[in-house]
Amino acid sequence: MPDFPPLFRGQDCAGTCPVTAAIAAGQAGADPGLVCYDLAGDRLRAAILFAPEVPLAQAAIMLPLCAVGFQNALGTLAPPVVAIHLGWDGNIYVNGGRCGELTLHAPDCAGDAAPDWLVIGLTLDLWPRDTEGGASPDQTTLYAEGCAEVAAPDLLSAWVRHSLSWLDTWTHDGPAPLHRDYVGLVHGMGKDVTLAGRSAHLLGLDESFGALLRSGDDTTLVPLTTLIKETA
Repeated sequence: MPDFPPLFRGQDCAGTCPVTAAIAAGQAGADPGLVCYDLAGDRLRAAILFAPEVPLAQAAIMLPLCAVGFQNALGTLAPPVVAIHLGWDGNIYVNGGRCGELTLHAPDCAGDAAPDWLVIGLTLDLWPRDTEGGASPDQTTLYAEGCAEVAAPDLLSAWVRHSLSWLDTWTHDGPAPLHRDYVGLVHGMGKDVTLAGRSAHLLGLDESFGALLRSGDDTTLVPLTTLIKETA
């Protein structure tokens, strides 16, 4: 079973959607620190419930924060040759192939109000769900990339621990340390990408982790809040 750090507690959602369960808990006023999870044989799904005390535009930093937490967690458990990168839109890439995603969920908030709850969801493909190899060459699975020794409960526990560590860093030192590490892990940095329904050149990130996209002579800032979903 997963082993979570103090202030976090687990809820086994076997066969059901952890994000849906975490959102329902947040809407019902549950305390933050709830980790809902479904550890199936071919897929790891999980969700962490937060209760931000900052406006939603700032609270959205939980997406890159938990993404770096996941990269750090898998990096400690996977063989050193495994390359792990993070899509600005939440996608997870292992050795260049898309292997899963992180998602950001929160209710609508007006002005500078802090959201009542915020959920970060994680989906990670462990084994292929079909036998047609090569049907999606840009897709991969964790165990197909030499990570068969990485146990899903251990990875889930490590993700929560490393995300908590980054949360503490952000609280005490601000976003700069996280920004520095995250920029070096973003998949497609300095290349042509498709993000938030736009095809453009990814120039970099602003201080609030928004994506700077250039198309022709125009540069557009896409804020993290663009990625917020209220439901699963």
